[in-house]
Amino acid sequence: MDIISKIEQAGLVGRGGAGFPVAKKWEAVKNAAGDKKYVVCNAAEGEPGVLKDDYILEHYADRLIDGIKIAIDFLSERRPTSTGRRTSGYLYLRHDYYKKFRKKLAALIKNSAIEIFVEPLSAGYIGGEESAVLNAIEGQRIEPRLKPPLPAVRGLWNRPTLINNAETFYNVSLAAAGGYNNKRFYTISGDCLNEGVYELADDWLIEKILRHTNNYPKFEFFLQAGGGASGEVLNAGQLARPVGGAGSIAVFSLAKHDFKKTVKNWLDFFIKESCGQCAPCREGVLRLREVLIAEKIDWNLFNELLDNLSDASLCALGASVSAPIRSLVNNVFQQVS
Repeated sequence: MDIISKIEQAGLVGRGGAGFPVAKKWEAVKNAAGDKKYVVCNAAEGEPGVLKDDYILEHYADRLIDGIKIAIDFLSERRPTSTGRRTSGYLYLRHDYYKKFRKKLAALIKNSAIEIFVEPLSAGYIGGEESAVLNAIEGQRIEPRLKPPLPAVRGLWNRPTLINNAETFYNVSLAAAGGYNNKRFYTISGDCLNEGVYELADDWLIEKILRHTNNYPKFEFFLQAGGGASGEVLNAGQLARPVGGAGSIAVFSLAKHDFKKTVKNWLDFFIKESCGQCAPCREGVLRLREVLIAEKIDWNLFNELLDNLSDASLCALGASVSAPIRSLVNNVFQQVS
């Protein structure tokens, strides 16, 4: 059985948050025109409260590297009309992960077509967006690219490029060995007893995950699921659903976190991490913060700014600002006020 069949049989989807079918992306790169192609593993997670890349690098680095090698081999296969095409790969690492794991990784990638690229310290959160990753490797300004074209067609140095995150390549390695069993990694953090990364069934619901890990609170709480900045906020009665997104669950004590402080923390994060390329994100989040901290919140203006961010931002950073704020209002503070 070839690797695409194994990936399809396992039902693998990307673990970067979008959930795009892995086989479909791999085949798109394979079928793209070009005599040189690249594979990039994005292991530079910047979403607050997400630590699965660190866990994989600590415990399953061999599987991660194996998954990258499988992708390189897949894209390097000869075609009847081809003289053979060479594919090389990059492991794009956060600076602190590089310091922590470089010796282990160097031993694993020895004599392979994989090169480690250390994310610049100035890259920030946006440095993990897939097209910003490509810009970083090329030495360009670290900001998202306009799409289309997609990286599968025109990625690194304008060549077809396969880019997946660390958990996806780990899963490919398991699928190739017949060992994938429909699990994923969850990062649990916040006001809970047992923070950490857990590998559990992909279809478990949030409440089951919290109870299984002894993290279900005994106090009034809300949580943010999927990502620690962009994830949806849910109340205690909304936990009969999968986590989704980047697989994180952040627990908040209702007594410790008020609306303004929580939203201000998010906005401060988005202001700090904006690349500044597009005006809706660059100016809109600053304006949101001004409205929020005013003595009286202008809710009409506040909601209008959220709409503009969702509709007009160039990349997912600006577009994701509204989701946590609106869900915090609708699912938590309107329920308790």
